[in-house]
Amino acid sequence: MSCHGWVLYLVERKKVVIVGIPGVGKTSLVTRIVELINSEKHCASVHSYGTVMMDEAGNSQVSDRDNLRHLPVSQQKDLQKQAATAISQLTDDVVFIDTHAFISTNEGFYPGLPYHVIQILEPTHLIAISARPEEIYNRRMKDDTRNRDKISIEGIKKELAVQDAMLASCSVLSGSPLKVILNNEGKIDEAAQNVIDAIGMGV
Repeated sequence: MSCHGWVLYLVERKKVVIVGIPGVGKTSLVTRIVELINSEKHCASVHSYGTVMMDEAGNSQVSDRDNLRHLPVSQQKDLQKQAATAISQLTDDVVFIDTHAFISTNEGFYPGLPYHVIQILEPTHLIAISARPEEIYNRRMKDDTRNRDKISIEGIKKELAVQDAMLASCSVLSGSPLKVILNNEGKIDEAAQNVIDAIGMGV
């Protein structure tokens, strides 16, 4: 959404990294947050890190974003840097960076926001979207639009723990506040308002 021509009341630009494991409803939630902020004549936008990485990769070796994690880690690292640089140049008053705290690779869990990416992005806020493991499991089972690995509730609990550890490290390295927001089934507006309040954009 373009914000040109709007009267903007924000003084400080905000770059909000928002993470969540597959199935927490992050993408739908972020879309709702941006709608609410923009309805108040502020200028917010959301950018999927994976999509930006795909754009940077072009059509070489990657047919869709779910295949990015199968690239060699060295290549993923280069694409992460390129995407971070592209996102850091955005000028909207509130930029939401929709991403993952980690990427599950053949070599193990690779940080989605390693130090070199944090240095480029310079986020002002870190938000982790979470939900009950059972809700995440049910959402994944219903989602046939993405090429996702099979998972169990125990596996989901492990992913949530890894996410918490990764994002806590990001908070220490960046000096940015970290907030965990629950996105419970059927309560997307409540979760959206909690995020908006956490970043100081109460509407």
